[in-house]
Amino acid sequence: LEGRKVAFLARHGRGHRILPTELNFRANIYGFKQLGVERIVSVSAVGSLKEEHKPLEFVIPDQFFDRTRHRIDTFFGDGIVAHIAFADPICPELARVVGTACQKAEVVGKRGGTYLCMEGPQFSTKAESNVYRTWGMDVIGMTNLQEAKLAREAEICYVTVAMVTDYDCWHPHHDSVTVDQIVAVLLKNAENACKVVRETVAAMPKGRSCKCATALAHAILTERDKIPAATRQKLKLILEKYLEDKTA
Repeated sequence: LEGRKVAFLARHGRGHRILPTELNFRANIYGFKQLGVERIVSVSAVGSLKEEHKPLEFVIPDQFFDRTRHRIDTFFGDGIVAHIAFADPICPELARVVGTACQKAEVVGKRGGTYLCMEGPQFSTKAESNVYRTWGMDVIGMTNLQEAKLAREAEICYVTVAMVTDYDCWHPHHDSVTVDQIVAVLLKNAENACKVVRETVAAMPKGRSCKCATALAHAILTERDKIPAATRQKLKLILEKYLEDKTA
């Protein structure tokens, strides 16, 4: 795409068959790592929790809030402990590129805000939706937080392109939206997302100057010679550069 090698993954599978809770987030991110991917642009449908985020607009959040319960969101454990910094979960360098790409594609792309990640598969109750609004949340979805955490552990840059499909159920006109209207918005959002991704790839710098590429540099607490051989082998792709010459 635009002269650059890219990888694409439909996270819910062909035909949209996999629930958010059922997603193998670790396998997906590890697969990207195996392919040599250094940056992930996650395109996802979301509901809006604020009047100003309208359907057909894109939000590029810089924060996440976790409301999930049943998900594995780390590569570590099984004899190795690591604590990555996650105060700023989105790669700022990649977010700038995507923001500029939205402008070039003539798509409304708002930088900043918080993506609330819920468990699903059910949508929110009105009580939940209204509480999230009092917390200052911007958009709501079901997938991106675990991806962002695992991408950081794998030292892959990550950014979310949150495509607003409709207002969450807090909105007074929520129930009057028809299926046909939602489908029309989904199709237009998909068309706009293709434009934004193309512009993003074209403008992507070759090198990385962010901190994502060294996220594990000071995160591993386990003494190197205490890491079980099976765990070391399983995570070799992620850990290798930090284990070299330190295993004696």
